[in-house]
Amino acid sequence: MTTYDFPQDLRDAQTALHRTRSEYEQYAQTLPWSAEPMPGWQADKQLHSDYRPSKPDSPGYTSEQHQQVAAFRKRLLDLSIKVSTHPFWQTLGPGLVVEGRMQLKHMDDQPETVAEAA
Repeated sequence: MTTYDFPQDLRDAQTALHRTRSEYEQYAQTLPWSAEPMPGWQADKQLHSDYRPSKPDSPGYTSEQHQQVAAFRKRLLDLSIKVSTHPFWQTLGPGLVVEGRMQLKHMDDQPETVAEAA
């Protein structure tokens, strides 16, 4: 497998994208199940089970929550564009961009080599 020497600004953008996505997902877990006020519901009993899927009433998002979600989505879109349109990708040969992109996505998964740690 080819190892790519990603420019630092591209690495930083990818790291920011991962971090922002994680923060957004954590924030989303604190939100009501519906962005708009909705009544709760209970479905029919599931076959071969006593489980009855249900949701409580949702008050919907507050205006602050709507703004925060919009801010996260804008930041995610901006970072995604920055990473995917970075000039580095033009330096790769045909068929190598996908491999390079996958390597960039997982650059933090790889343990440091002895030379990098020294």
